[in-house]
Amino acid sequence: MLANKATEMTPKKMAPANGAASLPALYVIVSLSAGLPGGAYAADSALPQPEPAVASADPITEYFATWIDRVEAAQASQPHWMTPITTVTPRLEQEYRYDQFQQFLGNGAEVNNYFGGKGLELIPTTTNEILINVPAFEQRTQVIRKGMNVSPATGFADGNFVTIKQRLLSANEENGNYILSAFLGFQAPTGITAFTNRPAWIVTPTIAGGIGWGDFDIQGTIAYTLPTDERKHIGTSLITSTTLQYHVGEYFWPEFAFNDTQWTSGERADRNQLFVSPGIMFGRFQIYNRVKFNFGIAYQVAVVPDHHITDPLRPMYNHAWILSMRMTF
Repeated sequence: MLANKATEMTPKKMAPANGAASLPALYVIVSLSAGLPGGAYAADSALPQPEPAVASADPITEYFATWIDRVEAAQASQPHWMTPITTVTPRLEQEYRYDQFQQFLGNGAEVNNYFGGKGLELIPTTTNEILINVPAFEQRTQVIRKGMNVSPATGFADGNFVTIKQRLLSANEENGNYILSAFLGFQAPTGITAFTNRPAWIVTPTIAGGIGWGDFDIQGTIAYTLPTDERKHIGTSLITSTTLQYHVGEYFWPEFAFNDTQWTSGERADRNQLFVSPGIMFGRFQIYNRVKFNFGIAYQVAVVPDHHITDPLRPMYNHAWILSMRMTF
């Protein structure tokens, strides 16, 4: 009796196992008859497919993805002074800058200058900066009096459309507090007739440097303007600028600047003009993460020459108010 029961139980227990083992074969047969890729079920069960490898980023994508890292490295290795109002800083800066001038001329006219030839400044490498500037938009008032007739004019002036800056050497406050850079600027004759040097382009090579002691620093530039045409009219000139700056508290940067132009050829040959400019910058006010806002104001007055020549104007203007605003990032 026991033997017979054992014999009867064995087929019943094996039946499910044999049924399960026949499923892959049944799937293959059905797949082949239906025109499907037979054997896929068994292959997928036995050999799971590997995940595709992650493609590496291309050089262009990687360059822009690490842009801020290069900016931070460039700025960490130089002094952290404020950019002056009337002196181009030798430091590498990444910002958008807007300047505005109200100039009072010796012939009685007034010129309002918007944008001031400033614009976008970017740091593409750890030692370079490129400045892409907006042409100044100017408005000149009319003057009618005995022996003087200045017509009104409104429109864009020639554009200092690009300047390339190369930092030559630098050290931050902990390692010497100094910097030396070279620039090369290009001005295009894109202005209206009243505010252009057409057809001349003007190329301006510049050397700029600075040194600091604690909260006090001196920043300066030496530049030479080279017109590509009309030199007898426009002339070449040696331009120097120096700003003395002091950092007070967290947000105050008072400054005193000297800006001199010595014409070496052209209608103003052997003449020069010197402006002095007391002013103050306020900043850096944090907006969001790296984004900060700075602004400042200066009053510029001509001290040389002590008389006014109206044809051509010397100095270019008697005095001016300057407003400067920057958004750094």
